[in-house]
Order: sequence, then structure tokens, then C-alpha cells
Amino acid sequence: MTLLAFALIAAAPKAVPPAVATAEAPADAVTTHSIVLGGKSYAYTARAGTITLEDQKGQPNCRMFYTAFTVDGADPRSRPVTFLYNGGPGSSTIWLRMGSVGPMRVQLGDTMPTRGAPFDLVQNQYSLLDRTDLVFVDAPDTGFSRIVGAGKPSDFFGVDADQRAFAQFVSRYVSAFGRWNSPKFLFGESYGTPRSAMLVRTLQQQGIAINGVVLLSAILDFSLDWDVNFTPTAIGGGDWAFPFYLPTEAAASSYHNRLPGGATALPTLLPEVESFAMGEYLNALAQGANLSPSTKNDVVAKLHQYTGLSEDYIRQSNLRIPYWRYETELMRGSGEMVGRLDARYTSYMLDRLADRPDYDPTDAAMDAAFVATGNHFMRDILGYRTTLIYRPLINVFAKWDWKHNGNLPTNTAPDLASAMTYDPNLRVFLGGGYYDFATPYFAAVYTMNHLNIPARLQQNISYGFYESGHMVYLHPQALAQFRDDLERWYSATLAAH
Repeated sequence: MTLLAFALIAAAPKAVPPAVATAEAPADAVTTHSIVLGGKSYAYTARAGTITLEDQKGQPNCRMFYTAFTVDGADPRSRPVTFLYNGGPGSSTIWLRMGSVGPMRVQLGDTMPTRGAPFDLVQNQYSLLDRTDLVFVDAPDTGFSRIVGAGKPSDFFGVDADQRAFAQFVSRYVSAFGRWNSPKFLFGESYGTPRSAMLVRTLQQQGIAINGVVLLSAILDFSLDWDVNFTPTAIGGGDWAFPFYLPTEAAASSYHNRLPGGATALPTLLPEVESFAMGEYLNALAQGANLSPSTKNDVVAKLHQYTGLSEDYIRQSNLRIPYWRYETELMRGSGEMVGRLDARYTSYMLDRLADRPDYDPTDAAMDAAFVATGNHFMRDILGYRTTLIYRPLINVFAKWDWKHNGNLPTNTAPDLASAMTYDPNLRVFLGGGYYDFATPYFAAVYTMNHLNIPARLQQNISYGFYESGHMVYLHPQALAQFRDDLERWYSATLAAH
């Protein structure tokens, strides 16, 4: 064992009970419910409450809010528990809590703006509660979580600081509720995926084994993306991103019937586009000014074939079209743009000549429904009574420390690789949507294929991709498939242990 491991174990937080009630943080709300899944009824207990974190001096510095759903009468030695969280950074977990695999979910207008309140909140037939207990956690200062006492934003607003907070939360939760010997899973979406890659390794170093990690809409290596917080320095000063976004562009163009040859089924279209992207297209970009006119003409023609954008626009763009320009250019003739989080969604542009959207049609279509039903669910159904405003999102980008272990750009793929080699039994499920421009699926696959782990450990990675966007659960058919894939994956992972 390394000195670092000894230091981390020594620093592991002691067990503490849930937070004491105050005016700002009421006592935990505990209610009982039931749900029918697969024709079987499950009685479960819901707990909405907070766990208080402490700094290195033992002083309270954050109160993290969570909602836990645990099946009654289950043996904690065999009953799994899954910790779920969204990303941002700066996002609460209202999206996963109200839309994915929890016991209730909001019904939305799939690809259409959801009408105003009252919104429909229903029992979730796609819940994973029959397979695992579920703990949805809000990041520090989001949702009902608050920085308190000795805490300050810099203690939590950063890549490394954030994952340390979540590690302390997990340790305190399993101590408070007797789940040390339960199978444990992490489930992160979007920025929650680099958090998970770091968190699983940190927990291992604290003696907390994790059975499996779900990475939904993943981005582990930020050098493969751009327009987030830094510019990649890979070939051509950022050319890697263009091949990685191309399959998502092709999928979106096919969905909106913009391909010259008409819509093509994704299982047929995408392998062809992926092969072109990492072959002829990548090589053409790498040649820069040395690219021959004949090869350039061929690449222009194929980009037109796969995106539906005009050959003149592609040529004038020097074969490089940032995804936000694609979003505004694809349907410019009708004054519409496609969504970033989910390209199936469209809306209108006030400035029809703009080359960048000023909002996301996906957000406009669904945010109000999630926030309203989330507040109703937590306050009225779960009985968590507080005067606090629930913060769906907070703007932390200007304050966020993106350095990981002192390095930029943020790359947490080595953390996951380290965790998988440290525990050869660790299983990973990578899921994503074909219409996601926030974290393109093809870049995530590339990352997983370049973890530099033995071939035997590559077999511990499972994949699931769906005809949906960043939040795959916005599309009911995709949610059903996602849930079935996770059911099989949980069963296989638990059987392997």
C-alpha cells in the first residue's frame, strides 16, 4: 500500500448521523410508498434529507441534500445501493431524479415543448428500484445543498474538490445507514462521469469497493472537446473534435430528413460515417495546407452526403464546421436551429443570420416541467418542508478550478483506468444518445478504447447507445431500452462478484 493510500484512509471521515434539523435544513423527511415493477409490488421507504460534511479541522462546511429510495425488508448484505448525480458542473440532480430510473418521473412532450403546469407526474415503470436502492445526490450549493459554516466556494468548486466532497458523502451515507457491506454502484451523467472516474478511485483508496460504474453521456478527456474551458492542442489545434462530432451530425441530419439521399437507418449509416471520420476525414484534416485538391473535393462531397450542408458552405469552412454552426446552419432556410443537448428538438432563432444559438431548444422544451414536478415531489409528496429555494443550476464556470492533479486540460480517463486495474472485477457501463452534441458518443467510445488497460479488462466495459440525446430518458422508447440494458448489466455485474 502506498503512502498516499495510508493518508487517504487516515483522512476518511468518521461516521456521523444525518444532519440536525435547523430552520434552513429541516429534519429528514421519511415516508413510505409502493411501486409495481414487472408485475410485482415493492414497498419502499423514501428519505429526503441532508448529510453534513466537515473540513480537515472537523468543522461543518457543507450540507449535501439527497433523496434515497430503499426497498423495505431487503438484506443490506445483498441489496445494492446506487449513488446517482448529474453534472454541469453546477447542476443539481433534479434531472436524473425526475426523469430517469427513480420511482416517479415527469411525462414530457417528446421532441415538443411541454405545455405549462399542471405537469404530469407518474409512477415510473422504468425504475430500477426492483434491482437496486437509489440515492440521488445534489452537488454542493445546488438543489437544497448548501455551503455552510467554515465552508467557502473554493472548497467545492473545482474538479478535485468536488469529487472529494462526493467521496465524503458516500462514506458518511454508508456509515449512517449501515450500507458498508452492500454492493455499491456509481451513476453519473455528463460532468457526473468525470466525477465518477475520479470518485471510484478515491473510494477504493479509502477501502470502499465499488462494484460498477454507469457513465451516461460521458466526457472523461476534455482535450477531445472544445468550447468548454480550453482549446485542445491535438492535431491541427483542435481538429480531433471534428471527426468526433461528425457521426452525431449525420444522425441529426438523418433524423430531420436533410441528407441528400434521404433518411437512413442509424445502424447502417453510423458505422460508415465513423469509418470515414477516423480514416479519410481525419487524415485530410491532418494534412492541412498540403491536402491535394482532388482529396479535398472528395472529402467535401462526403461531408455533404453525411450532413446535408451545402458543398460551398463546407468548402468555405475549410472542412471544419464547429457543432454550434452546424446547429444553426442545418435548417437556416426555415429560421430554425437544432438542440445541443438533443438534436431532435428544434426552435426558432431571433437572429436568422447568427452562427451560434443563444439558447438550447431542449432546455426550453423541458426545464420548467422538471423544476416544477421536482419541487412538488420533494416538498409535497416526500414532505421535505423548507424555506430554501431549490437551485436546479448554479453558474460556477467562472469560479471552477479545472485543474486535475494540477494539470490541464482535465483528463480523468487515467483515473478510471487505474480503478479498473486496481480492481479487475470493476464493471463499467457506458451509455449515450446519438443526438447529443454536449458529449458526443463517438468521443466517449474513443476514450474507452484508449484507456491503455489489458484486453481482459476491456471486456469489463459494456455499451448502450440510443436514439435520443444527452438525457437519453427524454425519449420513452430509449428509456425503456436503457432500463433493460441496465437490468441485464446489474445482474451480470452482481453475478460476477
